[in-house]
Amino acid sequence: MVTHRDTIHDKEKNYACDKCEKTFEFRSHLSRHQISVHKGEKKFEKKSSLFMQQKLVHKDRDDFTCSMCEKKFENKSTLLKHKKIFHEVFKNYLCEVCAKRFDTKHSLLFHQRTLHKGRKDYACDKCEKKFHRCQNLITHQKTVHEGRKDYECGKCEKKFPRKSHLLLHMTVVHEHRKDFECEKCAKKFGQKSHLLLHMTTVHDHRKDFSCDKCEKKFGLKWIMIQHRKLVHDDCKDYACDKCGKKFGQKQNLLYHQKTAHEGRKDYPCDNCEKKFARKFDLLLHQKTIHEGRKDYECDNCKKKFGQKSNLLSHQKRIHEDRKDFACDKCERKYVNKSYLLKHQKIVHERRKDYPCDNCEKKFARKFDLLLHQKTVHEGRKDYACDKCEKKFGQKSNLLSHQKKIHEGRKDCA
Repeated sequence: MVTHRDTIHDKEKNYACDKCEKTFEFRSHLSRHQISVHKGEKKFEKKSSLFMQQKLVHKDRDDFTCSMCEKKFENKSTLLKHKKIFHEVFKNYLCEVCAKRFDTKHSLLFHQRTLHKGRKDYACDKCEKKFHRCQNLITHQKTVHEGRKDYECGKCEKKFPRKSHLLLHMTVVHEHRKDFECEKCAKKFGQKSHLLLHMTTVHDHRKDFSCDKCEKKFGLKWIMIQHRKLVHDDCKDYACDKCGKKFGQKQNLLYHQKTAHEGRKDYPCDNCEKKFARKFDLLLHQKTIHEGRKDYECDNCKKKFGQKSNLLSHQKRIHEDRKDFACDKCERKYVNKSYLLKHQKIVHERRKDYPCDNCEKKFARKFDLLLHQKTVHEGRKDYACDKCEKKFGQKSNLLSHQKKIHEGRKDCA
């Protein structure tokens, strides 16, 4: 407060240059003056500090320059903080609703019109979306309806519709920066919005978005919209051009094409020979199999699970006795939709979509195909009995052997 009063109101300049008679309000202004005017050599302990000095002073960047005092900043958030602390006192237009101040009457009126009155005067003529600003409407039409991506990454050639998206991509993907850390679990994020979302959904357990067609609630609005579209509207707009299969999301179509038709598995595990089509599946495999982590605990029986979906399925099946997905061809019911679809495909349609490339045999499940190839064609027997030297191709056969032979049980015949 004392520094603020001395510099802003009393205009004291306590920092004098030892090479000329010029004085400055802030030490940082003096340092910049000495470097730019007198060309004094300055040394830095960290390489990052040197790069930042070169970027702000010598390269004469004006990306984040204060329009009132010409001071330059590393990023937009620091610039906004500076303006709020040192220059907001000069904002003469006060909003009577929320007490926020503005430097021009136009800014105040725009704030009142859009925030407090909720007006969106710029409507898209190609869809029903409306916007506060004309520029936002133009950007929407250019990126959504025209599909333009004018900003290309120089390192990976990926293109983006907005410059802000490109800068964020470079920061997170190529610089591997995650500047926003959760104070409760130390997880880091590349974007502040992702951190806030994580805190509300994971730690506060908030689910603010309810489906108007069922009682299900969601932590994220886009997931709720996706649920309504896929589950209630049965909307599948993305069809595979090779087999005709349809998907509700484009990413699922691309994943299907990559794995089913191209057979690609680009993510190998460095702890075993297993490969995965998605990075997410690789990380999940490493976490649950090799690290043995089970981060999701049932609050009813304390049983732990490696995946949240398995925990939710367990709670529905065991504690709530819920089986919401009934087969329309028989009396069987299932906990989730994927189990129902698998049942219908195997039992009622008698489909066997997984042929063996070594023989003419076909299988209804990929698991059974892999097991067949491993045990029949490769002759592998990975399950050895610890009481005798006998080996088995399947774990279930080993357990049956131990019960029948070594424990003398007759219920395994």
